Amino acid sequence: MKESLLDIVCCPLDKHDLDLEVTEREAGEDGEITAGTLTCTDCGETYPIEDGIPNLLPPDMRE
Repeated sequence: MKESLLDIVCCPLDKHDLDLEVTEREAGEDGEITAGTLTCTDCGETYPIEDGIPNLLPPDMRE
């Protein structure tokens, strides 16, 4: 996932902004984020980033 994606994604539950926490990134300053979490600034729900793909499904729809 590219960090610039944060400009267009929002929490699917309440449409508020998401905060990014990166746990793994490809080499280089602008390396893609391969692991981390996105956290809603309002409701606090977290969404995982796995293999560079953010999982923005509501919690009850995730495996």
